Amino acid sequence: MNQDRHVGAGLIAAALVLAADQASKWAILSVLDLPHIGQIVLAPVLNLTMVWNHGVTFGLLTGVGIWAHWLLAVVALTVVAGLCLWLRRAESRVVAIALGGIAGGAVGNVIDRVRFGAVVDFIDAHLGGWHWYVFNVADAAIVCGVAALLIDSQWPRRAGPTDPAA
Repeated sequence: MNQDRHVGAGLIAAALVLAADQASKWAILSVLDLPHIGQIVLAPVLNLTMVWNHGVTFGLLTGVGIWAHWLLAVVALTVVAGLCLWLRRAESRVVAIALGGIAGGAVGNVIDRVRFGAVVDFIDAHLGGWHWYVFNVADAAIVCGVAALLIDSQWPRRAGPTDPAA
């Protein structure tokens, strides 16, 4: 069985996520100048709110030192390398696209860490007085990719023609 057959779909997903992430961050920083404005209300449940995330997911590890963003970038790139190895063995298009989305999102956030020393977060979803953590397109792609992998892992695999279980 050719296990590389889904690599292209994963690479396209990674490129699309990376492009969307970086374009949205460019627009937030350069077009809207959200760092200067601070917040734009889009809907009763959605704002654009500027946050510089110096930590990792949900702001964890914020303030652990001046070199933390470089360490986090190296860790993220190591994870991306592992995802690329997994992508080469992806048994379905869904898994390949999910891995590509996660990798593209991780690279998008690494670019921020290297450029700014922090990740640009700006999507603020809320209901009443409850606000979710402010996030970005890369974060959304990572969460959706992980969710897709979890859901895919729950479906039984069909036996292929060369599978002894067929």
